[in-house]
Amino acid sequence: MRTSIYIDGFNLYYRALKGTPYKWLDLKALSSHILQYHHKITEIKYFTALVSGLFDPDQPIRQKTYIRALKSYIPELSVYEGHFLTHTIDAPKSPLTKPPNFVKVMKTEEKGSDVNLAVHLLNDAWLDKYDCAVIISNDSDLAEALRLIRKQHNNKKIGLISPLLNGHPSLELQKYAHFVKRIRKGVLKISQLPSPIPGTTIHKPLKW
Repeated sequence: MRTSIYIDGFNLYYRALKGTPYKWLDLKALSSHILQYHHKITEIKYFTALVSGLFDPDQPIRQKTYIRALKSYIPELSVYEGHFLTHTIDAPKSPLTKPPNFVKVMKTEEKGSDVNLAVHLLNDAWLDKYDCAVIISNDSDLAEALRLIRKQHNNKKIGLISPLLNGHPSLELQKYAHFVKRIRKGVLKISQLPSPIPGTTIHKPLKW
């Protein structure tokens, strides 16, 4: 079964990887360990945005190193970048304060990844690039794209791999998935990239 993997990079990071020693993640190995043997992974699409380094100057370096490692080690993988929007907003210190006491805070939002993922997911279905699409995300905004595939391409299978180590996968996404699986810490542990990446000088960042 020709299987394409669609990965929401920030959803995966914040739901499964942040605070763990498993950030040097081999995305193909992860998918292969979770999926059954009949899935032939033909393409992996990784959707992310480059961080700014506003609060941690080394963070963009670590992220770019990881992306270089993925591209060098996994020939089926391609990366699609969204962007960040940062702006200042007024936010209340506490909802219990009367009258509300507002302070200025900096809000950073990642834009584009979910839209890019949904567009590629739908377009690849029309181009007949997969028999099964597997989404690694818990973002319910993707539900409409999954619904359209189920409606317009009923020969295609949809799989959902939830990055939640705790809690329940999105019910909206589950409605349109033919199967649902979860990422576990044990799978993260055995799905790590080599360091260095063979044939390169790319090493796992020291802080990871």
